Amino acid sequence: MKNSKGIEQAYKLAQERYAALGVDTEKALDRLGTIAISMHCWQGDDVGGFESAAGLSGGGIMATGAYPGKARTADELRADVEKALSLIPGKHRLNLHAMYAETGGKVERNELEPKHFASWVQWAKANGLGMDFNGTYFSHSKAADGFTLASADEGIRRFWVEHGIACRKIGAHMGKELGTPCVTNTWIPDGYKDIPVDRQGPRTRLKKSLDEMLARPMNRRHLLDAVEGKLFGLGSESYVVGSHEFYLGYAVANKVLLCLDMGHFHPTEVVSDKISAVMTFVDELLLHVSRGVRWDSDHVVILSDELAALAQELVRGNYLDRTHIGLDFFDASINRIAAWVIGTRCMIKAVLLALLEPTARLRQMEAEGDLTARLATLEELKTLPFGAVWNYYCTRANVPAGDAWLAEVKVYEKNVLRNRS
Repeated sequence: MKNSKGIEQAYKLAQERYAALGVDTEKALDRLGTIAISMHCWQGDDVGGFESAAGLSGGGIMATGAYPGKARTADELRADVEKALSLIPGKHRLNLHAMYAETGGKVERNELEPKHFASWVQWAKANGLGMDFNGTYFSHSKAADGFTLASADEGIRRFWVEHGIACRKIGAHMGKELGTPCVTNTWIPDGYKDIPVDRQGPRTRLKKSLDEMLARPMNRRHLLDAVEGKLFGLGSESYVVGSHEFYLGYAVANKVLLCLDMGHFHPTEVVSDKISAVMTFVDELLLHVSRGVRWDSDHVVILSDELAALAQELVRGNYLDRTHIGLDFFDASINRIAAWVIGTRCMIKAVLLALLEPTARLRQMEAEGDLTARLATLEELKTLPFGAVWNYYCTRANVPAGDAWLAEVKVYEKNVLRNRS
């Protein structure tokens, strides 16, 4: 690794600085190595999927931009994911949507089976990856009126219930084959553009649908069910059936995971503040880490104050073992592999920052009422040589430190991506 000696020397100095605050950097790095981030497949092909050559359309799912080189086939997408993962320290997971089934466009969503994801499972097994899964309840003729699991049309509602049941079977198969639980998440776009009169009816139907989907018990060593709410969406600006409050209640009552998406709340709300609140009542949490700019726009994750605060809450509350961290963004305006690498590395950096915090000392200051020392220490932490620890972690994991990874992406773009029409 280029300049590895200089990186190691810088790390030794940083190690001393952190040790003076009672922080063991080696312990922090060992813990960081156990944290798996579930990297989302849909960044690589602009949320297109493989149901048809034309990809998806409608339903409020939109990736903006036209950067050349997006994946056109499952093999291309898998190759791109492999390239991204080779530039990210640690061992991680892949998050897959049902629309990435390899069926040749001949199988309806309610008829999907594990065999339609055999190549994905085989690939994940060969690469030592766990997998997570999502039902695809959008961009479909049976979702044209904006309703799926909460539809008043019994035929349509039943179709989507069957899709949900199929997804749970697929997720359980993935978890069993790969030896790690597959978090299978449910998000639906159901809602109204304008103010409805009947808010109760759709929510009653949604509860009924979820109950039917989850009726069959699954081995939690193979499958973990999750439900994901949202404040609003395109075409559902005034009313979303599956709101945060609805799913919080459902998760608590039915012992399933609650999914908090960082882009699914009001711009003045922060997910970091919600973690300790919901973790008081739910056993496990699923995070979809995104970056909304004024709305749920799914920008590439950066090392923002909120991302750092999110990781701090996970570490301070000792929630890491009860939390599943997944990414959810899609930016077609920049190199898609670079977007994966930037977002995933930033999520890992945020966790490392939190692990390097002298939490016990700060907690003691707070308990003793020394709020002056608490604030002073928190501010001094911001100028500690975190970057030296991060670069050392990268070299230890045999991935490029600093921005050296970008050169490899540029080479891949020149040799591979530019050959895609």
